[in-house]
Amino acid sequence: MLRFANIEFLIGLGIIPIFLIIFILVNRWKKRAFAALGDKKVVMHMIPEVSFTRPLLKFIIFLTALFFLIIGLADPQIGSKMEEEKRKGADLMILLDVSNSMLAQDMAPSRLENAKQAIAQLIDNLHNDRIGIIVFAGEAFVQLPVTTDYSAAKLFLNTISTSMVPVQGTAIGAAIDLGMKSFDFKNGTGKAMIIITDGENHEDDAVTAAKYAANKDVMVNVIGMGSENGAPVPLFQDGKQAGFHTDSAGHTVVSKMDETMCKEISAAGLGAYVRATNANSGLNIVMDQINKVQRKTYESKTFKNFEDRFQFFIGFAFLLLVIEFFISNRKNLKLSSLKLFEVKN
Repeated sequence: MLRFANIEFLIGLGIIPIFLIIFILVNRWKKRAFAALGDKKVVMHMIPEVSFTRPLLKFIIFLTALFFLIIGLADPQIGSKMEEEKRKGADLMILLDVSNSMLAQDMAPSRLENAKQAIAQLIDNLHNDRIGIIVFAGEAFVQLPVTTDYSAAKLFLNTISTSMVPVQGTAIGAAIDLGMKSFDFKNGTGKAMIIITDGENHEDDAVTAAKYAANKDVMVNVIGMGSENGAPVPLFQDGKQAGFHTDSAGHTVVSKMDETMCKEISAAGLGAYVRATNANSGLNIVMDQINKVQRKTYESKTFKNFEDRFQFFIGFAFLLLVIEFFISNRKNLKLSSLKLFEVKN
């Protein structure tokens, strides 16, 4: 199995096409400037040492070296052996609200980003418990099935945004129902849900769904995001804020957390309710409640003995840079004078 220890460094690969575009533009400018000097044969005779192929070769070597250097910095690792091990834990499903109201900034930098940061901290503190992620707005989707791969969980978490669910709204009940379908009730492990939402449920009966989950021994906990005073919902265009959402009358939409709804859901699900703040996400309180869930032993297959392979990529990149350094931009006149295939009359 291949994985990257520092996967965030792979973003640097985006600089390669930028270098390529710059090189093409500069090369076109040089050609136009060269053509403006006069007849090509005459100009070539005046600058016999100038090479037009070596800069291209040097640039190709440089880009290749840059590619391998970035891959090396990301630290590719290979799992040499898969082992089956026994773990004792519970199944935990995160239900994350990604409706537009979660973009409100009454919690810095926004409700959604605050929630994602809290989930990332939760994942870092997990050991043997399995975790899954469901995102919901007007509809609910499984973002990550229940797994022990915490690295994958954080990777999927980073991709979550309000644009990933096409139907707007807040269907908490649908998310709970999907969570129930995603659990494997045959393995006998304890199960719990953590709903992270601002509580503005407009789509279904979330309380009834929570009661059903509790009847199946699934604890439903709720973390409320936002403030009672609320905040306007930002409107983004091309990644930049372009104002705020307005209603049909042209008034700015203010999103307020529905704490009453959050409390009703958690009470029906026999779980805890916590209102998050900028200083405290409330996950510690919820996890104390979840730790009461019965944990059972289950089997899990994982790769062991991951070995670093960055040294090969960085070493090859360094070798290419050395080769590129010693290649001159000028022609070798001695080699150029050897016309081995010239036909003499």
